[in-house]
Amino acid sequence: METARFTRRQEDFTCLHCGVRVHGTGYTNHCPRCLWSRHVDVTPGDRAAGCGGAMEPVGALSEGPRFVVVQRCVGCGHTWRNRVADADDRDAVLALFGRPAPDPTPW
Repeated sequence: METARFTRRQEDFTCLHCGVRVHGTGYTNHCPRCLWSRHVDVTPGDRAAGCGGAMEPVGALSEGPRFVVVQRCVGCGHTWRNRVADADDRDAVLALFGRPAPDPTPW
């Protein structure tokens, strides 16, 4: 039996980095203001990661018409890509371009 690649969870949270209260849509996995996240998933939405460390935005990529933020866990070094959401601070995303980032784990 194949495991689902995404589990939608509509959760609100307080950003670990900047303290803003974020209202989740079920697809929200990072703070729209500072782009930080928390290392809680192995696959999106499963909450199976044991680390729980802060995920720092370390770079941004363009994938066709979409932007992607690359994050690295400050606890364990795990890297991940997150699609940029419409609510994300565009200046914060653009500031990440041009930074050398590790090759992130594919979706």
